[in-house]
Amino acid sequence: MFIIIHSLVTSVSLTALESQNTTTQHFVTEFVLLGFPGQGEMQNVFFSFILVVYLLTLLGNGVIVCVVKWDKRLHTPMYIFLGNFAFLEIWYSSSTVPNMLVNMLSETKTISFTGCFLQFYFFFSLGTTECFFLSVMAYDRYLAICRPLHYPSIMTGKLCVVLVCVCWVSGFLCYPVPIVLISQLPFCGPNIIDHFVCDPGPLFTLACIPAPSTELICYTFNSLIIFGPFLSILGSYTLVLRAVLRVPSGAGRTKAFSTCGSHLMVVSLFYGTLMVMYVSPTSGTPTGMQKIITLVYSAVTPLLNPLIYSLRNKDMKDALKKALGLRTNQN
Repeated sequence: MFIIIHSLVTSVSLTALESQNTTTQHFVTEFVLLGFPGQGEMQNVFFSFILVVYLLTLLGNGVIVCVVKWDKRLHTPMYIFLGNFAFLEIWYSSSTVPNMLVNMLSETKTISFTGCFLQFYFFFSLGTTECFFLSVMAYDRYLAICRPLHYPSIMTGKLCVVLVCVCWVSGFLCYPVPIVLISQLPFCGPNIIDHFVCDPGPLFTLACIPAPSTELICYTFNSLIIFGPFLSILGSYTLVLRAVLRVPSGAGRTKAFSTCGSHLMVVSLFYGTLMVMYVSPTSGTPTGMQKIITLVYSAVTPLLNPLIYSLRNKDMKDALKKALGLRTNQN
């Protein structure tokens, strides 16, 4: 997939650049990612903070993946989805944070034309995959709470594997179209992106000609990808809420809500920041705020997700304690 997208972006970019060469003396072969402002000590502090967040993200999500794999009690659909979600968070954070850290230490802060669109592709494809996983996990909770007697026969191991594969494949098939459309725009200078990632908003502003139709298509595309899974999640939890309110026992209602609480917190955190950035093309969000919002859902959210799931989930906490106890005994 990486090779196919690399070849596609390269061929499209070369075609666009060749057409531009007939009308101008220069064209963009690389972009400059300004990142976050600051000099000297401030940059060092910020670099250290992001590095620690990234390492903790790898550690936290890696532990969840290993625990789900090793503990046979967690070989259920709910935890299989959670393990894949944690694995996804590792790569989602890795699609932007390492390059951001390198740029903070670099004087040039450049990224090649092809590299920019490759980052664009993987960052948004992984984000789309996350939307699909959150939707599937909400559907799993709906079946577990609203149809408990039929849950084992519906959410079989085969269906679980199919849903996992659909999330991964669909996420990576969604974004070639927007990438091709944007990469075909002429970029003849300037080439400075006031961001730490190759985001469609700044790329549109750098195009030599206005492209309202392409911009409308891309933002409509983003809205469909965001709102489709979100409405699915909303529908699932509306049915869950209705079912829980019918439970006569207070303890039963508390248990039902506790199984959904972690997932709802993750959904709220992820979608809250995502909608601010990509639903409206005319949001007018200041550049500094855009960077902070992007940093939250690209770096901070992947760190918080394993904490939310492990601290609020009894089975996960027990599995973590068991894993740590085994290691202690071995040592």
